[in-house]
Order: sequence, then structure tokens, then C-alpha cells
Amino acid sequence: MRLLFAEDEVSMSEAVSDILTYHHYMVDAVYDGEAALDYARMEAYDGIILDIMMPKKSGFEVLEQLRKEGCRTPILLLTARGEVEDRIRGLDLGADDYLPKPFSMDELLARVRAMLRRRETFVPDILTCGDISLNLQSYELSGNGRSFVLPKLEYRMMEVLMQNQKRYLSSEDLLVKVWGYDTEAEVGTVWVYISYLRKRLAALSDQVEIK
Repeated sequence: MRLLFAEDEVSMSEAVSDILTYHHYMVDAVYDGEAALDYARMEAYDGIILDIMMPKKSGFEVLEQLRKEGCRTPILLLTARGEVEDRIRGLDLGADDYLPKPFSMDELLARVRAMLRRRETFVPDILTCGDISLNLQSYELSGNGRSFVLPKLEYRMMEVLMQNQKRYLSSEDLLVKVWGYDTEAEVGTVWVYISYLRKRLAALSDQVEIK
């Protein structure tokens, strides 16, 4: 699952991003409202987490603009404000949920899970392609009675490929989707991980291949 997280406090951003990444989410972190709006327009995220008090554009402004443009991605608002009026405003603008600071990481994770369950497009916990399956909770790639628990980047690559079956994705597309916009990794890295996955697929299936 890919999330956009907009929070101007760097230490908070790093802490939350680390927790989300540990729990198998792919996170693009930005630090102001304009960047949040740009990223949300460029990429199809499964969910967006917005701090309200941000430079350049507030979370309210980003939320309002995205909804006006037809964006239906679930959005969770984070803020130090706890006033009822602010909660009402956020929900009226189209937010799916609202979590005041300070919050526990366990509650944040629960809110994120609930937010993602409300998406219009249902994504199952297990993706299938031919005679193989990928468990999104355990990272297991399985086929013909065998399975591998994939390392993080192999899992991310496999998830992207299985969600885009029979579609052409360029090396640059995969680099952004797996490593993120701000990565320093080079395009050649994509082919290294494709090679890893091809070997695993050869051991699990005689039907499925990466072309």
C-alpha cells in the first residue's frame, strides 16, 4: 500500500514514516502543502495523511483542492488542533478521518487501516497471477506448494507488478513506484531486482514470468 504523508515537523515525519514503513506501507514524505498537492496529483496513492498546520498551503487547502479536482483517495487529517469546529470543517471538506495530536502510533495504524478499508477499489490481502500468489501481510510469494518470504524491496517490486498485470511499466516507472520520488538509486537497480524475482518465479511457477 502506498501512502503520501505530509508533515512539516521533520522529526515527527521521520518517526511516523519509519513506523509505517515497518508495517509494510510504502511512504512518500513531504514537508509542506504545495509539495503534498503536487505529489497527490502525480501519483495514485492508496491513502493520504495530511497535517493541517503546514507552510505554503494548509492541510485544509490541500484537501479542498484535491476534492474539487475529483480526487477520491482516502484522506486522514493530523493536527494539534482539537476543536470541534476544526474537525467539522475537515470532514465537511471531504476528509475520511481526523486524528488530533498527540496520538499513539497504535491508534494511527488503526486509523490508517480503517481508512484504507473504505476505499472504493477493494484490494485483497492476497494477490494472484496464474498459479502464484503474494500475501500482502506476510510478504510470502507462493506457488506449487513452495513459498519465499520476500525482502522488502523485492516484495514492493512484486506487489507493483502483480497490481499491474499485462501492463507495460518502464524502468523509471518502477523506480518511482518502488523506491519513491526522492530516491538516489539508479535505474539499473530495477533490473537487479527484476533478476531476483525472475529466479524466484522460475522456482515457483512454469506459467508466470516477467517480460
